[in-house]
Order: sequence, then C-alpha cells, then structure tokens
Amino acid sequence: MIGRIRGVLVHKAPPFLMVEAAGLGYELEAPLSLFAELPETGREVCLLTHFMVKEDLQTLYAFSSESQRDLFRLLLRISGVGGKLALAMLSAMSPTQLQQCVAAGDITTLCRIPGIGKKTAQRLVLELKDKLGPVQGTGAETGTAVAASTPLAEARAALEALGYKPAEAERMLARVPEADGLRTEALIRQALAQSLGG
Repeated sequence: MIGRIRGVLVHKAPPFLMVEAAGLGYELEAPLSLFAELPETGREVCLLTHFMVKEDLQTLYAFSSESQRDLFRLLLRISGVGGKLALAMLSAMSPTQLQQCVAAGDITTLCRIPGIGKKTAQRLVLELKDKLGPVQGTGAETGTAVAASTPLAEARAALEALGYKPAEAERMLARVPEADGLRTEALIRQALAQSLGG
C-alpha cells in the first residue's frame, strides 16, 4: 500500500496530476478541491494517497487531508460506488457538505452529482448515516481546480472528467456570472454550487 508521496509537482490537469519522486513520475487522480491547494509546478508537495488495484487497472489517488481520504475509503465500501464515483462526490462536495446531506437525508442534492441516481443516493444515506458521526462546521467549500490552459477550457475539461456531458458542462459554465474574468477554481466552484442548488 502506498500511503503518502513526497516529491516535485511536475504536471497538473484536473483530475490528474503527476509527482516526481526518486526519479519516478507518479500519475495520481485527485478531487478537484485538491488542485486549489497545490503550488505551481516545480515545487515540492506531500500528499496522502490511496492505491487501488483492479484486475486490469492500478490507480493512485491523492488527498490533502486524512478526513478526505478516510471518507473516500468509506465510500468505496458502499455497493455500487467505485473510485471514479467517490472522486466525483469529493469533487462536488466537501466532506462536511456530504456529511450534512447524509444527515439530512438530502437525496435530491446527492442525485445532482454525476453518476448518482436515486437508488445510489438512498443507499449512501442509509449506509453512511451511522458511520459519519455528527456534523461539524458549515463546510462552505466545494470542488475547485487550477487552470492548465484557459480558465474556461480547463473548467470545462474538469467538469467533463467528473462525468458531466460536454453540453451540460457548457451550460453550467454559461450560468456563472462574469465567467470570463474568473480563475478556473472560481469557475468550477460556482458551476458546481449552482448545479447542486447552492
């Protein structure tokens, strides 16, 4: 199990990033919220990781906090939730927001996350309610990302990587006020917030 990686950030294009450590380049997938916390490429980073092995695929996921990684691992235990869907959930919501949705039994908001239908949302509420504990804080933050090209293009690519269809991602970004003047992380944050009714 690879639990942590420290090295030089050499590339970031949400939801992927690459860290070079001991001469090897590790490609990682991460929630969009992580990209807002990353430094510029060429700087050192230290990230918590989760290594997943399937029959035909090996994936290394990166997280900024223990709580985020713990929630990712908890989501993976739920029937019908794989790495891609768990990552989409953590990109659309902070751990606190997800906790609040589960505590309130807010199926409607959970169904707005790409890949989550009513049955999966109900299963999430049922299986997570007793495991997440009491809600703390307001959890105002949502998924964010950092631009690698133009802010709009990168935001569109990040939303599509989360599972939104191209036309849907375009519509979400079109509803963001003064989108042309915003950085990528702000564009994605506002697009996701509007999509989730926030």
